[in-house]
Amino acid sequence: MCRGLESLPSACLERAKELKSRLGSLLHKKQMGLIGQKADMQRQIVVASLRWKESFQELLQDKQILHAFQAFLMSEYSEENLAFYLACEDYTTTQSPSKLPAKAKKIYDEFIICDAPREVNLDHETKTITVKNLENPNTSCFDLARSKIYSLMEKDCYPRFLKSVACQELSRQLAG
Repeated sequence: MCRGLESLPSACLERAKELKSRLGSLLHKKQMGLIGQKADMQRQIVVASLRWKESFQELLQDKQILHAFQAFLMSEYSEENLAFYLACEDYTTTQSPSKLPAKAKKIYDEFIICDAPREVNLDHETKTITVKNLENPNTSCFDLARSKIYSLMEKDCYPRFLKSVACQELSRQLAG
């Protein structure tokens, strides 16, 4: 039968106390490590969610941020640039060559033709090249116009968005 701890030699008791202390210390370090790992993961998530602030391309890849950017552009009456860019992106992924002419005409009529309902700001040379490309529609016929609008948004709209109250609020929500 168990006679209790008193029956053990004092050296064994000291050794047991030492082991208990070490084990408690190791468990505490492991728990702190897990807490540290969780904090690191949360920091990585925040950094990843704010990556769109570093590059316009990252913004275009994030659906939530893209919607916020679109709302910002609507408030500034310049959402046609993003709409045109997204329509061109969709156009380039068209699988069926037979659908290209109709889609190209729709994009041209909505965004490029003079006095179009959502006309984008393209220089005369770009418009001329794009119209010529539309004679034989292929997935790259809007590339020049799309790249001009991308540059315009990247250099003008995107910096304004980053400075906007809406963007600052969004950043706080994502970080918090």
